[in-house]
Amino acid sequence: MGDNNKIPKFSFSLNWVFAAIAIILVVLNFVDGSPAAKEIGYNEISTLIKKNAVEEITVTTNKRTAELRIKADKVGVAFGADSTAFKNSPYMTVKLPSADKFTDDLAKWQDEVNEGKADNEKVSISTKFEEDHDYLGNFIWAFGPILLIVILWIFMMRRMSNGGGGGGGIFSVGKSQAKMFDKNSASKVTFKDVAGLSEAKEEVTEIVSFLKDPKKYTELGAKIPKGALLVGPPGTGKTLLAKAVAGEANVPFFSMAGSDFVEMFVGVGASRVRDLFQKAKEKAPCIVFIDEIDAVGRARGRNPNMGSNDERENTLNQLLTEMDGFASNSGVIVMAATNRVDILDKALLRAGRFDRQISVDLPDVHDRKEIFEVHLRPLKLDENLDIDFLARQTPGFSGADIHNVCNEAALIAARRGKKNVEKQDFLDAVDRIIGGLEKKNKITTKEEKRSIAVHEAGHATVSWMLQYANPLVKVTIVPRGKALGAAWYLPEERQLTTTEQMLDEMCSLLGGRAAEEFVFHRVSTGALNDLERAFKMAYSMVAYYGFSDKLRNVSYYDSTGAYDYGFSKPYGDQTAEIIDAEVKRIINEQYQRALQLLAENKEGHEKLANLLFEKEVIFAENLEEIFGKRKWQSRADELIAEKEELEKEKKTADAEDAPEGDELPAIEPKDEGLNGKGEDTNEKPSDV
Repeated sequence: MGDNNKIPKFSFSLNWVFAAIAIILVVLNFVDGSPAAKEIGYNEISTLIKKNAVEEITVTTNKRTAELRIKADKVGVAFGADSTAFKNSPYMTVKLPSADKFTDDLAKWQDEVNEGKADNEKVSISTKFEEDHDYLGNFIWAFGPILLIVILWIFMMRRMSNGGGGGGGIFSVGKSQAKMFDKNSASKVTFKDVAGLSEAKEEVTEIVSFLKDPKKYTELGAKIPKGALLVGPPGTGKTLLAKAVAGEANVPFFSMAGSDFVEMFVGVGASRVRDLFQKAKEKAPCIVFIDEIDAVGRARGRNPNMGSNDERENTLNQLLTEMDGFASNSGVIVMAATNRVDILDKALLRAGRFDRQISVDLPDVHDRKEIFEVHLRPLKLDENLDIDFLARQTPGFSGADIHNVCNEAALIAARRGKKNVEKQDFLDAVDRIIGGLEKKNKITTKEEKRSIAVHEAGHATVSWMLQYANPLVKVTIVPRGKALGAAWYLPEERQLTTTEQMLDEMCSLLGGRAAEEFVFHRVSTGALNDLERAFKMAYSMVAYYGFSDKLRNVSYYDSTGAYDYGFSKPYGDQTAEIIDAEVKRIINEQYQRALQLLAENKEGHEKLANLLFEKEVIFAENLEEIFGKRKWQSRADELIAEKEELEKEKKTADAEDAPEGDELPAIEPKDEGLNGKGEDTNEKPSDV
């Protein structure tokens, strides 16, 4: 019988018992066993006595009520029109002022009726006095508050247990909160669902192979790797890759965030670590995935809490112990993801715990094309859309960014009433994501608009005249986000950057401020972002990369982050003065260089500023009409064509020896400082 035909099991809950008790109490409180009776007034008793209709009276002293039982042959006389309804229950009730007064009045009424009658004809009514004992009410008043407190206590304990580790009582707060996905899970992810990440997939393929066929490796004496750490920027697909590994290996997958270990109670984090590994051993072989492990794996001694007993450190110590191999963890592979590997504890990164560090970098142009192909499947696209063009227009974008571009393009096309998503929609989506929301209705005076046009034309003019400046895509003075204007570039995807390239980029950044001074002989606050980026670039040249003549081949970059929480620097006051002087010199030289280029191309810059003031958006074709083709454009095209040819030959050669889907690995610098702090990303536009 299939799973759909299975009879659902009834799960007992203590709430059902509470509900049943409440219903019983309500029913007992409103239902009594006495027969139905007609309520009458106090003065009507004398009339019934005169008619000799009352057979017996029962007085309840504590409630000050009386119940009159009517004689069977007098029902019609007493009840009148209601005699049929009360034939089987001939009772009447009446409220009494008091038991003593009723006794006196009853004697008086009987004397009046019996006056002048013989003894055998006198009316004599049997009267009983009793008290009504409300056992249920007394019980509720006596034990109700205690029961209420007990019920509230149980309810609070169950709520606390649900918030601190699932059901099962308050003691489950130390249980692991990891979610398990097995081979029967509906949301199964494989490598087919992961676009790009060709090098990272090669690294984890061996883990998948070991989980599928461990005998192949154990026969040679090899041991299963205990851990793999996925390192990379946000949005590059680290979590998706880990799920794909579990899906390919067809083994259980425990997923948990690093912050789930940290709790307000002392010792809970360590308890959850022990419980997680205990469950993993029972399901071995399996994969344990800890996302954002930096939340619990931060280096000990670097927390800014001045040496206090940190619960995070206790949790980290327990994690180190579980991964160290004191107990047998055969068949359990720990995978973790972080984008802040520099702050992790060195003991966590050593071999034997995380044997491998897998770099999940931002996708190159080929990987971006694969990612676009995945996210474009559900969209209705224009037939002439070039996916290669989209991949080239999005350098530095992660997989999450590309997904956002596709979604924004579809939204823009729908807003414009189109039936297909076109090329222009994607370009507008890229502008929207990088620059922010377009603000066409933002009020700017003609003087401000003229100043913005001169500023952006300065960026475009200077970059057009520099050999290593990034190729210009378009220039706009339409406000986006906080920027009043922007110059969009298409940065070259390079792994190494030379001094000349950084100086040309810095000169291009300062071209806007230089144009304002050159034309108006004054400057504005619009160059804040340009100055910030230029300073960081100049500082990294001097302090990190050793590009300064006075501090050549000296780098003060600290990859360990030891000075992040300290109050000292790795250099003295005299060296700090040299660094400041060199940074100022480099920036001033490039600023004067930008002024000189603007003076040499004064007419072209003026035409460009006027055109930009009129049209608000201009493209590289407009600059080519004004300044002519760039001197180095032909050489750049040759280098690009040569690079693409080498990549094509490399892919062809790898396809013969490697499985389908392998691609040319990216060349990465060995020196960690080359990708360290201060390097300009080249992804954001120069803005005003």
